[in-house]
Amino acid sequence: MIKMVVSDIDGTLLEAGTDRLNPELYKVIRELKKKDIIFAAASGRQYASMRYVFAPVADDIIFIAENGSIVMCRERTMFSSLMDEALARELVGFLRGWENGHIMFSTPEAIWVETEDPAYLSLLRDSYHNDIRVTDDVMPLCGRTNKISLYHTGGAIDEVAAQIRERFGDRLNIAVAGDVWVDCMNRLVDKGSALAKIQQLMRIKPEETMAFGDNCNDIGMLARAGEDYAVQNAHRELKEAAGHIAPSYEEDGVLRVIRERLL
Repeated sequence: MIKMVVSDIDGTLLEAGTDRLNPELYKVIRELKKKDIIFAAASGRQYASMRYVFAPVADDIIFIAENGSIVMCRERTMFSSLMDEALARELVGFLRGWENGHIMFSTPEAIWVETEDPAYLSLLRDSYHNDIRVTDDVMPLCGRTNKISLYHTGGAIDEVAAQIRERFGDRLNIAVAGDVWVDCMNRLVDKGSALAKIQQLMRIKPEETMAFGDNCNDIGMLARAGEDYAVQNAHRELKEAAGHIAPSYEEDGVLRVIRERLL
């Protein structure tokens, strides 16, 4: 019996970098709640961005934000994982000079950037609806970061992640989070570890969990679910790891599976 449904957002429920969520999902979440089935949204996005997308049902769900480094429920922090300050400083220094790249520096309160590039700021503010603040130097904030990301528009994001992983892979979790994003968190932090903590707290077993994803940063999360689905448009590596394939986000695959299996 499924007691919890958890789904990635970008590329799984909607087009990456947009807020165009099918409003039918709000109705489905309310129907799940009536059946005592918890819905959790999991994303590399900031909590503010996720709450904006799910505004009509924001107090009815759990938010696994920033790739599992922060978990929120009803505006309260269930748990968070901050990076070692010296390690964060080293990572920032390494990423700063990346060609065709920008750093996105997350703290529990906001996202900080070291650029005033209008296109990049518009993406973060207008498309993702993040709480963005511009600074000349994120180094003084390195004791307060839960995630540091590289936005890279030069193509071959897997190769970029591999280079970062070569330097930091033994100390950080380096995850491809989309076509232009690489996320860096504490070594044992990912959506899967966050889901495991929620399952422990809510006394829900993996076999009582249904999960959906589209990218490599969803692998750990799907591994914690008895019914795990990669959407049709998912990264090849995730599709190979998943037990089932759901229709793509363009076909409302997650909605269709939930309705067919649970409602």
